[in-house]
Order: sequence, then structure tokens, then C-alpha cells
Amino acid sequence: MSTDSGRLRLGVIGSGIMGTNHARVASAMSELDLVAVYDADRNRSENLATGFGATAAADIAELAGMVDAAVVATPTEFHAPIAHQLIEAGVDVLVEKPIAPDVETAQRLVDAAEAAGRVLMVGHVERFNPAVLELGSLLDDVIHIDARRISSYSPRIRDDVVIDLMIHDLDLVTMIAGGAAAEVMSVVRAPRSASADIASALVAFENGITASLTASRVGQNKIRQIDLTQAENYVTLDLLRQDVTVQRVQQSEFSSDHGRRYRQMGVVEVPFLEHRGEPLALELRHFAECVTNRATPRVTGQDGLRALDLALRVAAAPIR
Repeated sequence: MSTDSGRLRLGVIGSGIMGTNHARVASAMSELDLVAVYDADRNRSENLATGFGATAAADIAELAGMVDAAVVATPTEFHAPIAHQLIEAGVDVLVEKPIAPDVETAQRLVDAAEAAGRVLMVGHVERFNPAVLELGSLLDDVIHIDARRISSYSPRIRDDVVIDLMIHDLDLVTMIAGGAAAEVMSVVRAPRSASADIASALVAFENGITASLTASRVGQNKIRQIDLTQAENYVTLDLLRQDVTVQRVQQSEFSSDHGRRYRQMGVVEVPFLEHRGEPLALELRHFAECVTNRATPRVTGQDGLRALDLALRVAAAPIR
């Protein structure tokens, strides 16, 4: 299964930005041996392979015989067909987000991986942001979640802003809320392209937690922030800077010559983050551990399906 060094033999399918990033990170990891890459464009495949000392596979079937695990980082419509082929060949798979273009296709992929006993992990990389990894010790009676994800415009992106950007935060708020979404409302606009460039959504979960989300790819500043209103504190996650702050408000009154006055005081805590590093590297290391130990991934195929389902509900439920 693995190389003589004990490292897992990894393949990367897709030579775009994400495929190249996966190859870059994997090639530097002691747990993985990047042995093969594949892209439908042979020249791009060979260029990527040469850059990282890997073999450019002629097709998926050839790659399946060379690797133990693979990353699928192609355009979304090819995720499921390629993943199915790899799973049938006995290869464990990390599929970039979104898991598939629609819920039915995603469900078939999840079922196929389960039936074959293969690891299926979905690349919601923000789950491996050190700030998010710290959340387990900070969540306490969540009331409301606010998420903002702002980027500048890029004409290369084909998916609308909900599927491209907001789906990251939809996955995170679903994880934090720990329940199913009961109601969804949204507003979408398309000032720069044929698909949505700006989207705002309100989500009410069955357990009473609410969330507001904004995603834009026509901004001027890059923002990745999540704010949690809890019963006893207010938690802010800056996903770009990978830091967390906890605000605890104390209220008091005092007397003056003009009567009772109100004063608000607060304490700001900056927790120590146990995990540090590039989220993609933490994600790939976790994938390698799951493959080696036959463990359940932090982001399962079912998690990817839930995020996709909610994203499609947001995209389909705009207020007119």
C-alpha cells in the first residue's frame, strides 16, 4: 500500500489553484509521498508533475493503480465521477468542496464510499483553521452566529458566490449550531457577472440558534470573520489572522451629582491556540491519519452533503 518509507502514496487530480496547492503542501509532508498527478490537459499535468517530482498519469485508471489515496481538485461537475472511479479502485478520497453539484449526486457518492469501506473526506478547509479548531473549548450556549466572507472579484470563478464562498461558513455554522436548518431566507445580487456576486442569508436552526451570513466577491478588503453571541460572552474568530478573542461584559451603575449613571466594563481574553499551521497542511495530515488508521474524518461526506444542501437552499430562496 505505502512506499518503502511508510508514507502514503498520494495522487492529485486537477492542476488548477487548489490542485497545485495540494501538491505543494503534500510534497513537503513526511506522511505523504506525492507520486502522481492527473489533469485532462496533458501539458498542465506534466508541468505540475515535473515541479514536484511526481509522475503525470495518462488517465484516472492508471493513477488508481499507483496511489493509496487521492485528492480530487477538479471543477465541481467532475468531483463525483472521478471520486466514484477511485473508490471503485480501492482508493481513499479527499474531494474538494463542494462535494458535488447537487444533493442527489452527493448522496450517491456518500453511499458508494460507505458500501466500499473507503474514506471519503470533503475539503472544507476552514474546519482546520487553528481558530476553528479552538472552538471546542469555547462553545457555551450559542445564541446567534454572524459570518462574513468578503473577497475581491475574480473572473476565473465559475460557481456563484454561495457555492464558492458562503458554503465555507454554512458548513461552519451548521457544525457550531449542531442541528438542522429549519428556515432559510436570502438576498442575492449579481452586479459583476451572470451568477450571484453578493449574498446575504438568514438561517434558523431547529434548536433555536440563528445565523446571519454575508458573502461577497466584489469587495475591496479580504475578510473572513465569525462572531458568536453566547449567553455569557461574545467570541470573535478572525480566520485570516487565525486568532480568537472572547469578550465578557460587566455592567454596573454608579452615583454622581446628576443622578444614576450607567457604566459598562468588559474583559477581553485572547486564548492560547493549541493548533498552529497552514489549514491545508493540517487538513492533509488529518486525511493521512484517517486513511492510515481507518478513522472517520473531521469532515465526512455527509458533512459535505449537508453544507451543499444548505448552500443550494440559500441560493434558491432569495427574497424578491
